[in-house]
Amino acid sequence: MITKASRICVVGAGAIGGITAALIRRGGYDVELVCKHPELAQAVRTRGVHVTGARGDFWMPMPAVATSEELTEKPDVVFLATKATAMLEAAQRLLPSLKADSLVVSLQNGICEPALAELLGRERVIGCVVGWGATLRAPGELEMTSTGEFVIGPLDGRPAAGLEPLRSMMDLVLPTRLSGDIFSELYSKLIVNACITSLGALCGLTMGEMLASKKARSLFIAIMAEAIAVAKALSIRVPSYGGKLDYDGFLRGSGPLDHLRRHLIIRAIGFKYRRLRSSSLQSLERGQPTEIDFLNGYLSREGKRLGIPTPINDRVVEMIKEIEAGKRRIGRANFKDRAYGR
Repeated sequence: MITKASRICVVGAGAIGGITAALIRRGGYDVELVCKHPELAQAVRTRGVHVTGARGDFWMPMPAVATSEELTEKPDVVFLATKATAMLEAAQRLLPSLKADSLVVSLQNGICEPALAELLGRERVIGCVVGWGATLRAPGELEMTSTGEFVIGPLDGRPAAGLEPLRSMMDLVLPTRLSGDIFSELYSKLIVNACITSLGALCGLTMGEMLASKKARSLFIAIMAEAIAVAKALSIRVPSYGGKLDYDGFLRGSGPLDHLRRHLIIRAIGFKYRRLRSSSLQSLERGQPTEIDFLNGYLSREGKRLGIPTPINDRVVEMIKEIEAGKRRIGRANFKDRAYGR
């Protein structure tokens, strides 16, 4: 049972991890943050992390260490908030510090839970959809840029209701919903990331600027259509994202009015979130690899395995890999690639 006396660990002091740690700590739980860098850990212990944005403006000091090996006690709950690219290494280092019944909540983008469960055990890993946005302004300077929800669920077939104490704790960050089919929820979020995060990394624009482009909107639709085709081959019934974006309804119809409707919906999304910048774009700008292998790369791999063509997702992966390797520049011109048609 998770109580205020439980030991909570957050691995990763970036935007999502740092804000999650700060808000749960502010709610009275015993939270320790693994920061990776010793100087940041020292700063967190003395002055705290600075959270701004949708949940207010406050500083939250808390216990902090640079590595999982330095944790003062074995945690009851771990929020693994590293990038997907660093997830398995972080989990491997964490493993000796876990109890037999420790829970590990995966806060990564994309579908990472199967790989994590193979290392840590399915009974430990809790799938989680992060349905809100945040930005790392500087080390320890974190902004919640949009609100939303968490969705959590077990991977091993246990009733989701058994996670009620965890849900209650995560409510301190944002409303948290239990799901008996967390994989479908993760796939729903994957589609959004594959459409928005990856295209944003290609063009370097804010969401508003990007989705004002008809070409970008057409690619958005094509990525989604391929993702839904793969989902059907996987026998996944993809739920609406955030209870609002119904993929099947969005893609239904092939007439001129249907095409217009889709473009208008995407324009509206772009306007609502016009100031947001892709997390993958921010990674590229910091000289770091993106999570493309866990986003469009996942769709490409599953498509190949199942015999479902995914040419648009395949090309998005190739182009972002070229950017990571320094062989391609970020810019609007990437939307004119011949593989994307006119």
